[in-house]
Amino acid sequence: MGSGLLPNSAAARAARPRRLSVVMTCFLVAASAACAAAPKYLASASRYRHHYVHHRHRRVAPQPNLRSGEALVVDATHEKVLYARRAGVQAPIASISKLMTTLVVAEAGQPLDQRLEVTAADRAIGRGAYSRLAIGTRLTRAQLFHLALMSSENRAAHALARNYPGGLAACIRAMNAKARALGMTHTHFVEPTGLSSHNVSTPEDLAKLVMAAARSPIIRRYSTSHGYTIRSGRRLVAYHNTDLLVSRPSWHIVVQKTGFTDAAGNCLVMQAVIDHRTVVIVLLDSWGKYTRVADARRVRAWVEARLARHPVRQVASRA
Repeated sequence: MGSGLLPNSAAARAARPRRLSVVMTCFLVAASAACAAAPKYLASASRYRHHYVHHRHRRVAPQPNLRSGEALVVDATHEKVLYARRAGVQAPIASISKLMTTLVVAEAGQPLDQRLEVTAADRAIGRGAYSRLAIGTRLTRAQLFHLALMSSENRAAHALARNYPGGLAACIRAMNAKARALGMTHTHFVEPTGLSSHNVSTPEDLAKLVMAAARSPIIRRYSTSHGYTIRSGRRLVAYHNTDLLVSRPSWHIVVQKTGFTDAAGNCLVMQAVIDHRTVVIVLLDSWGKYTRVADARRVRAWVEARLARHPVRQVASRA
């Protein structure tokens, strides 16, 4: 049976060292083979890690794929231009003009609770003008601010400018003087609503305007309002923000303004907090109604991807 050796026989005791020697030899051979294979495995893992990291970083595109004709993205926290396309090209700016209108009116310090009347003079403000404010409607200056900034209400903006100290002409002069003071050297205004294609600027200039407007509490408040209802004659008229992004909880928008005319296309400017940085976005001449919103989303995703590679500790404030 078996080897024929008794467990405690002299022959069995003599065979045990030989068996142990065979087992140890097999173990040493296996260990040697594993050690020889380890460098190859580690080299392969290193190559995989390099390949993964390389391709992960390649996912951050060098530029956002925007559809707007002119665009500028500025990291205002660090005073750095992140992206520019035709940023020095002068173009019509449509209702982005209302940011300057409301800025100079706000700086005039007139009473916000003073009631002003929308008159026939506010109706004749240019071809293609649209307004839901009936002639004869009386609203406070604060309400007119609200509608001009939130819903780009043309008659509201015109009424604010018409009631500026010295009248409409004085307001337009103040708008151009403010542009010069801000260093907006390629900007010019001829009226307060933006309906004229002669209201022109560049993305570089508009970034300066956005940052100046963001320092005005009334512009910050009303440009980011979601909705507002006023009484116009016998009717209650509900207004909503022309920028769909202000109602998105994922966005932290400090100030914004939209615009559209045939000459200017669809426009959007804003200052927002993205990944703890204050970012100014200027988008002009977008070809579709929702393209400016889609471009803003593309800018945000692109900025977040860039900043994720270089995190910072500074925290921008909305106040």
